[in-house]
Amino acid sequence: MRSTDYELIWAVVSEIPAGRVATYGQVAQAAGLPGRARLVGRALKNLPENAIVPWQRVLGAGGHISLTALAGQLQGELLREEGVQFLKEGRVDLKRHQWEF
Repeated sequence: MRSTDYELIWAVVSEIPAGRVATYGQVAQAAGLPGRARLVGRALKNLPENAIVPWQRVLGAGGHISLTALAGQLQGELLREEGVQFLKEGRVDLKRHQWEF
């Protein structure tokens, strides 16, 4: 991992508009790091404290929140505030909210 990889990932995530979401794999692909979805998760986990990167807009495959406990709850709340709707089974409808890079 190079710090520039994190910067590429943060730049891609910063492009996701409010009300839209992307998957970890989609972000990795857009950052030129295909197959590195886990790296996307690490990059978001290591965001600087004062960063304004909209981390909440990145979801697991299928539209699921991958975070646990309070972090996952916060992610869901932030997405709902942006107008993202969840299906009954607790995932985001990617057909409706997925952002295409």
